[in-house]
Amino acid sequence: MGVPLEVSVEIGRTRKLVKDILEFTKGSLVILDKLAGEQVDLYVNGRCIAKGDVVVVDDNFGIRITEIIKKNVD
Repeated sequence: MGVPLEVSVEIGRTRKLVKDILEFTKGSLVILDKLAGEQVDLYVNGRCIAKGDVVVVDDNFGIRITEIIKKNVD
């Protein structure tokens, strides 16, 4: 149980050209493909394992898990 895992949360995605990224400045806005309030994806070691809602706990962001992604076994 002492194995470290990489855990990340994805709030959305977008595609940009390198030239557009190089033009970013402080205050630039990057529009994502999800709406405010939509569920976010929870990844463990690069694999999406759950979905949930963003919450704030003591000025920190967290995720409340609402759905566990079932792996299809063939």
